[in-house]
Amino acid sequence: MSSQDSGNGTFWEHLDELRGRIIRILLVMAGFAVVAFFFKEPLFDVILAPSKSDFITYRLLGVPDFFISLMNTGLTEQFMIHMKTALFCGLLMASPYVIYQLFCFVAPALYDTERRYATRIVMGGYGMFIIGTVVNYFLIFPLTVRFLGTYQVSPDVTNMLTIQSYADTLISMSLVMGVVFELPVVSWLLALMGVLHAASMTAYRKHAIVAILIISAIITPTTDVFTLFVVALPIWLLYELSIGIVRVTEKSK
Repeated sequence: MSSQDSGNGTFWEHLDELRGRIIRILLVMAGFAVVAFFFKEPLFDVILAPSKSDFITYRLLGVPDFFISLMNTGLTEQFMIHMKTALFCGLLMASPYVIYQLFCFVAPALYDTERRYATRIVMGGYGMFIIGTVVNYFLIFPLTVRFLGTYQVSPDVTNMLTIQSYADTLISMSLVMGVVFELPVVSWLLALMGVLHAASMTAYRKHAIVAILIISAIITPTTDVFTLFVVALPIWLLYELSIGIVRVTEKSK
C-alpha cells in the first residue's frame, strides 16, 4: 500500500494546508530571528571572531598576528547589518523545522519507497549544507578575510573595511559553500537515476580539478596559492567522495 492513499484531498484543501505550514514556518523563523537579535553581543562575537588574529583557525595554522579595522560608513548601516544577520541566523536555526514542515506536506503524495529516498535526500542535503557553512566559517572565510583584509598595494594605503562588506561576504560565502557541499547528494541522486557513472567521473577527473580551481578562485579572489589550495582541497575531496558514492550506488542497483 502506498502513502498516496493518505494524500487525497481537493486543491483548496492542499492550498490551505500549505498556507498553514508556511505561516508556522514564518512564525518559527521570526521567533529565532528575534532571539538572535536580542542576543546581539554573543551573536557578533561569533560573527566578528574571524577578523581577529586570535581566532582558532589562525592559531592552529600558525598565522602571524595581524590587525583588521572594521568601520561603519552609514547612519543605518549597523542596524541593518544587525537585522540581516539576525534573520540569517533565524533561518539557520529554524531550518530543521522548515525542512520537516515541507517534507510533511509532500510525503503523503509519495510511495513508501519514494518517501524513504526523499528522507535520505533531505537529511543528507541538510547535513551537507550545514557542514559546508561550518567549513566556510572555520577555514575558507577566515583565510579570505586575513589575506584580502591585510593586502596592500602600497604602505601608504590603509585598509578600512566596512562592517557591511564583512557581513555580506560572510553570509554569501556561507550560502555558496553550503550549496557546493551538496555535490555528494546530487551525485547520489543522479546515480540512482542512471545519469551519472563512476567511470565517467574518474575519466574526467582532470577536467573536474580544473573546474574546482576555477570555482575556488571565484569563491576567494586571491593570488595567494596557499589560500587557493585550502579552498580547493575540500571541494576536491567532495568530488572524490562523490565518485565513491556513485560507485557504491551502481553496485547496489
